[in-house]
Parts: sequence; C-alpha cells; structure tokens
Amino acid sequence: MLTLVRSNRDHLTNYVIRQLAQFFPDGTEEHLLMSQISRDLDEALGRLQVCINAVRMWRENEFDFLHSSQYTIFLYFLANTIWRNGGDKVLCTKLFYLNKTLNGIDLFYEVEMPSVFFIGHSVGIVLAKATYSDYLVLYQNSTVGKNHGVAPVLEEGVVMYPNTAVIGRCHVATGSVIGQGVSVVNQDTPGHCLVFQGHGGELVFRNNERPILADIFRL
Repeated sequence: MLTLVRSNRDHLTNYVIRQLAQFFPDGTEEHLLMSQISRDLDEALGRLQVCINAVRMWRENEFDFLHSSQYTIFLYFLANTIWRNGGDKVLCTKLFYLNKTLNGIDLFYEVEMPSVFFIGHSVGIVLAKATYSDYLVLYQNSTVGKNHGVAPVLEEGVVMYPNTAVIGRCHVATGSVIGQGVSVVNQDTPGHCLVFQGHGGELVFRNNERPILADIFRL
C-alpha cells in the first residue's frame, strides 16, 4: 500500500481540489470535483506506486506531494486515469493545465506514458502523442514531437538528457542515451548506445559502457 507522506487520501483529494479552485475559479462546485477525483484516485495512486517503486533514489511505497517530480507524475496519472475511465474531460484538462502551471511540463492527459518512467526535472518537458516504453528517463527541456503528423517510437530504456529532442519519423531503439543538446530528427538510433550531435545534423553513435539505467531504476 502506498503511504502518503504528511497526508492521507482525503487530505490529498482536498489539496488537489483547492489548487484547481485557485487556478480555475469557474464556479465548479467542490462536491462535483470530489466525487470525480475520489472515484479514480486509488487507481491513479496504484499506478504512481509502480512508478515510484521502480526509481532507485525514491523510497519504496511512499508518495510525498511536496516532491515536485513525484507530484508531476501523480497529476498526469490522475488526469489520464480519469480520462481512460470515461470521466469529465474538463476536469482532465484542468489537471493538465495545473501540472503545466506548477511544474512547467506539457504532458496532455491523452498521451499514453509507460508504467515506469522517471522525470529528473520537469521544467520545459514537452511530450507529444508518441509511442513510449518503460524505463524512460526525462530531464528538463526535453521534447518529443511530431513532424507532419508522424510521431516517434521510443523503445525501452531511452534516456533524454537536458535540451534534447526526438522529432518526427524516429525509431529510438532500446537503451539509447541521448546526450545533452542533441536533436534526433527523422532518424533512427541503433540502440544500446550514446547519441551525440555530429556535423550537419548527423548523429554520432558510441558504445555505452556504463549502466546508466541501473543508477536510476531498481532493475
């Protein structure tokens, strides 16, 4: 069971509702928000628990709503869970905007994130509707986007360091570590490699001899 640090289920629900009321004062009655959030909260927390327990630096089975990366992931899971269960899209949109306002991340509730992923710093992250896989690592100002309607495919264990981008018809293979400032545009990576920027937009691939994922996740 997931322990809520400095909180409990009712407190967390009210905390989210107060934030929504503060940022979106449209007159929505709190009891309506309460019933919708309460219906899907346990499922969202269950998904969050899987994610938290996979991250090596986080205490297992503990969620701290004042931990910004954990709260970022929680708000996404809550919005996505409500949407998947046929809930109010207006509420989902508010939760999306709340996450964007508080944590600087553009992660729409319809984007299907994997069960296990890690956000180092959320500010400036933009994630389109692409194909994502487990053990995804994201740092600040990383972007996944479409090009002419074509979205990338990211296989398992992809790491995106700060200021990176994966755009368009890309197949980023398992274990690709994209170095800081690198843009992968309409190109593939071979997997189990370090990706650096070459000349003229070309990419340079090198062997990855360090188990980066093992530093981040409980594998």
